Amino acid sequence: MSTDDSGPVLRCLVTGATGYIGGRLVPVLLAEGHRVRCLARSPGKLRDLPWAGDVEVVRGDVTDAASVADALRDIDVAYYLVHALGTGRGFEETDRAAARVFGEQARAAGVRRVVYLGGLTPAGVPERELSPHLRSRAEVGRVLLESGVPTTVLRAAVVIGSGSASFEMLRHLTERLPVMVTPSWVRTRIQPVAVRDVLRALAGSARMPGEVNRAFDIGGPDILTYRDMMNRYASIAGLPRRVIIPVPVLTPNLSSLWVGLVTPVPPGIARPLTESLRHEVVCHEHDIERYVPAPSGHPVGFDEAVRLALRRVQDAEVATRWSSASVPGAPSDPLPTDPDWAGGSLYTDRRELAVDASRDALWRVIEGIGGDNGWYSFPLAWAVRGWLDRMVGGVGLRRGRRDATRLRVGDSLDFWRVEDIEPGRLLRLRAEMRLPGLAWLEMYAETDDTPGGAGRTRYRQRALFHPHGLLGHLYWWSVVPFHGVVFGGMARNIAKAAARASAPTSSSSSSSSSPEHTP
Repeated sequence: MSTDDSGPVLRCLVTGATGYIGGRLVPVLLAEGHRVRCLARSPGKLRDLPWAGDVEVVRGDVTDAASVADALRDIDVAYYLVHALGTGRGFEETDRAAARVFGEQARAAGVRRVVYLGGLTPAGVPERELSPHLRSRAEVGRVLLESGVPTTVLRAAVVIGSGSASFEMLRHLTERLPVMVTPSWVRTRIQPVAVRDVLRALAGSARMPGEVNRAFDIGGPDILTYRDMMNRYASIAGLPRRVIIPVPVLTPNLSSLWVGLVTPVPPGIARPLTESLRHEVVCHEHDIERYVPAPSGHPVGFDEAVRLALRRVQDAEVATRWSSASVPGAPSDPLPTDPDWAGGSLYTDRRELAVDASRDALWRVIEGIGGDNGWYSFPLAWAVRGWLDRMVGGVGLRRGRRDATRLRVGDSLDFWRVEDIEPGRLLRLRAEMRLPGLAWLEMYAETDDTPGGAGRTRYRQRALFHPHGLLGHLYWWSVVPFHGVVFGGMARNIAKAAARASAPTSSSSSSSSSPEHTP
């Protein structure tokens, strides 16, 4: 163990680095100067993360003593961030056995501290009456505390951050149901905590004095019912206040099926989450601040935590994919290891074609789109969409374009705005027509690197839509039947126009960007 100006440089092991918290903790530890090793069953899942080259990754499983022993060699602080949520029957025994293996091997390896993130348990409720999920979390914490290695157990309720299973359930329920009949647990009082404060407590726990061996409650400054959280989420997201009608007849099993039907959160994960909401989960103490003092602006309140979680969408920052952002800018941003249902809804229409044209020719067609050149498919559909937009106070198609052949960031383009442009490669447009959501259109000119693609170019096209409330979802599905004609026709006709521009017989003509309007 070496030292720097901020204290000792620790050798940290992070289990669960492919999970929600672990994937966000690693860059925090690296930023504090620590050396990090990750234990993963599938190391390949970490390959594309921006910090992958800065950590040591070892293959293993927390239930396998040999691989755990190898991973813990020369480690100062071990983070235990795995659990068997959603893995079906027998998960409590799996959790128990894995915690015992980890504790025993940590003691044998001389690890100075184990840090575990568990669940906040209700005061005065016997452990046998807790949900299986909370009961198992509590048992894992107890096993680690009794391992003989100084252990910090952090207990949190609902973690607010894009990608957190609890937050995604809240997000999707609120966005998709303006009126909902809900289980009685919407009246349960909860003390949510921002993911930033969870990471701050986890990272700070690494430097706790050796004599500390106990559990700490962590939570934000707000105590809210689940109904309060849904209504406050709706307000921050710009949605009308939700009408929520609690009924006592929805059992945990029915609740999980209901959540699974309404949201993309799998029922196997929804059930333990909903079962855990039967009891009030509020912090009993705030002793963590004695060891990890809260800086200015912390703990983050519920409203600010939600704003941070929604920031990427509200600022119109489009990642390659909601669950595969290449470089997260904050703990609230998505990661490649987040599940497919995390990060909110983003509907996508993708088209890709091989083009018998040079990349320059294809790019000239892409950059010349719109205005007098049109949109390369079904002109009546585009015109009707423009008329409808003007009828509801939108900009319609009347703006045209600033320059007939060149675009720059910020240009208006009919009812789009140029949000990003990489000359010769990418044009990204953001919709400014009236929509129940946010929409983008991306067009790419790329070298064809597929077998047999020598001398050809590939055209890629994506239409993206982030719905705003139930109306946004209904809008997307109402226009999906027309996508084959509109977007499919656009891709085909752009490819044809580029091919004509590259043909020797038409090299002298500048009509290569003239659109073909047949779908």
